[in-house]
Amino acid sequence: MILDFTPNAVHAGIYRALAAGYYKREHIALQVVQPTSTQETLKLIDAGKAQFGLADGSDVEGLIDKGGDAQAVMALVQGPLGGLIGLASEHLRSPAGLAGRTVGITGVPSDEAVLDTELRHAGVSPGRVKVVTVGFNGGQALVAGRIAAFTGFIPDDGVALSASGHPITAFAFDRNGGPTYPGLVAFTTRGLIASDPQLVRDFVAATVHGYEDTLADPARSLAELESANPTLPRKLTAASLGVYLPLFKGGSGVPFGTLRAANLRAMSSWMLGAGLIHASIAPARYGTNRFIP
Repeated sequence: MILDFTPNAVHAGIYRALAAGYYKREHIALQVVQPTSTQETLKLIDAGKAQFGLADGSDVEGLIDKGGDAQAVMALVQGPLGGLIGLASEHLRSPAGLAGRTVGITGVPSDEAVLDTELRHAGVSPGRVKVVTVGFNGGQALVAGRIAAFTGFIPDDGVALSASGHPITAFAFDRNGGPTYPGLVAFTTRGLIASDPQLVRDFVAATVHGYEDTLADPARSLAELESANPTLPRKLTAASLGVYLPLFKGGSGVPFGTLRAANLRAMSSWMLGAGLIHASIAPARYGTNRFIP
């Protein structure tokens, strides 16, 4: 399995499943690989170089739109992780406060779409905001005063700023004009699902078990994550996991990992309107819940 990024709090359930032997119990010798980029994860899974990958739900949508064979098999996070992040000292009450100011983006096409959506929702024309590309150094640029806000991952970038003594004001995407959609999914290919459905079923079962354990006992999963990745900063990782826990939950009576059709339709509609995909993708094409225990 290829991760979406370096190991961090969002992966706590995976490391819990590894530590508890849930993958071995399902006869899977799981090797976890850290990618050099999100695009690497998407390309390697689509090419059949690895069986499973993790990615933002919108990235998998984009891969399918380009003709990829990808299909999501579970949602690890039920809401988008991105949004606008500013310093609390700026006293921003909404994205409207960014009019006439400078906002940083990473350069990923979806970043500008997120920014434009939040600004329009707040009643501000995107043209009233100066946009600069800061790569993945948004936090540094914000603290240095070069930008008034940046598009980033609130449970990671936002928590890191707060933990370093820079309290933030964050505007989550799905609370500021954007749709609710899975911020992190596990995906494979339709080819693998057809050729080895039992492998997919076993992988999903072990992963679900790990995240259910994490929701029941976060401290244990945190310790196991840190044991496997000793360079992780404990205070920051613990704070980040605390933000992720509500996002892991699918809601009352909804099994962990469930891909919600209404949310997938909303994501596809937003991406189409933002010019990020060429045509809507049906929930049944995007993902399947057939392997959720």
